Amino acid sequence: MLEQERLIARVRDLCAADDRLDAALMYGSFAAGTADAHSDLEFWLFFTRGDADPRAWCGEVAPLLHLVRNESGAHVAVFPGLVRGEFHFATTDDIAGVGTWPARGAPVERMLVVDRLGRLRPVLESLPEHPAPPSAEDVCGRFANWLLLAHHVAARGEHLRAWDALGHVHRHLLWMARLAHGSTTHWLTPSRHAEVDLPAGFPADLRLTTASAEPAEVRRALREAWRLGRTYWTDLTDRHGTAVPDALFADLDRALPPDPT
Repeated sequence: MLEQERLIARVRDLCAADDRLDAALMYGSFAAGTADAHSDLEFWLFFTRGDADPRAWCGEVAPLLHLVRNESGAHVAVFPGLVRGEFHFATTDDIAGVGTWPARGAPVERMLVVDRLGRLRPVLESLPEHPAPPSAEDVCGRFANWLLLAHHVAARGEHLRAWDALGHVHRHLLWMARLAHGSTTHWLTPSRHAEVDLPAGFPADLRLTTASAEPAEVRRALREAWRLGRTYWTDLTDRHGTAVPDALFADLDRALPPDPT
């Protein structure tokens, strides 16, 4: 048994015993049945009132090495063995908000932990299991947006900012590749299982678009990102019977020509 599975069983026991808890769900790879020894625990906990102490509650799961509230408001607990647990402490008023999620990512029965008043199940059942991706036109346009931002700030001399923007370029290249190759299951996290989901040559192509923060490396990566993105953009327009924005392509070709070497 994985250590995470033992901890999940402990969370389930705590949820069942905590009469302040109206509902709870598990999400992520363990709910989806795709987890391994490196996967996280991920839960939403809906209390009847908002006075639950996250540190005390997570400390009942296992000894805490650390607890921090992340950028999205979830409490991330680090348990022995460097196992991560992500816990959203919410109230029953937040159950309706689950209905705004783009997808649930797992079967309802694997997600439900506690649903004492039966309010969580219908909300989960109203969601698709996997998200519908946006249009190819939108994804390609957003790729161009980040690429142009990176190009302009690099030209200004803000190479660290351009290097940071390249991360967004990479994510959009992953999305473009997933659309082009019909592999959209892991849409919300496009890098997940990309080495398996996408053609064998794709990781090498994407690595060419990465860089250190050295100015010359950033400029090279931008040229390679446009080369790869241009290929996928053209392919996607062919597949969907739309037209490439020729004027934009021409200007990008001039601004980011192929590496002369």
